[in-house]
Amino acid sequence: MSDVKQLFEMGAHLGHKKNRLHPKSRRFIYKIVNGVSIIDLTLTVDQLEIAAKALSQAKKEGKNLLVVATKKVAAQYVAELSKENQIPAVTSKWLPGLLTNFDTIIKNVKRLKKMQEEKVNGEWEKYVKHERMAMDKEITKLSKFYGGLVYLEKRPDILLIVDIKKEKNAVNEARMYNLPIVALTDTNTNPELVHFPIVINDDSAEVVQFVIKKLVEAYVKG
Repeated sequence: MSDVKQLFEMGAHLGHKKNRLHPKSRRFIYKIVNGVSIIDLTLTVDQLEIAAKALSQAKKEGKNLLVVATKKVAAQYVAELSKENQIPAVTSKWLPGLLTNFDTIIKNVKRLKKMQEEKVNGEWEKYVKHERMAMDKEITKLSKFYGGLVYLEKRPDILLIVDIKKEKNAVNEARMYNLPIVALTDTNTNPELVHFPIVINDDSAEVVQFVIKKLVEAYVKG
């Protein structure tokens, strides 16, 4: 029950107002207080444990994880955590067709990696200053969209998503390929859209970081 207490103190139980409550999330609500849905954190903790086990098992099976978190409360933290653990992540914008047009996307990722390696290895010395400046600009542009994908060698096998409403395109593409999805789902969304929902307040930076850290650690240790 320690996780329940910790999550409660962070405000993880605070869902959306009653008029924004998704019918499919209703069974995860403890009660409505002053028009605000209060999430049953005992259920949330169970969901978190199940999701962590799924990610741990995925790692044991050699499956690739892709983290999707462009939401402001999560993006920077996820970018740093993913880089630290060499896990691919999308933290600026979900690129349309990232899964459905994967071959094209991965070509740009490979170009970025190649340019970064050539710069570090000193291969740019043969170019004049204005050429190097142009290539630096291209790296900056490519990094903005593809920087978090440099650890992605093939189409991901499982996704970890923060806020399935904001990341509906990622959810839709993953569902097309029947990819398992672990996701933080607030009370204004349908948790049945994903395989491993964690119904929780995903508008709190502290809550999101706590949960994401636990899940990524479970995957890495798997």
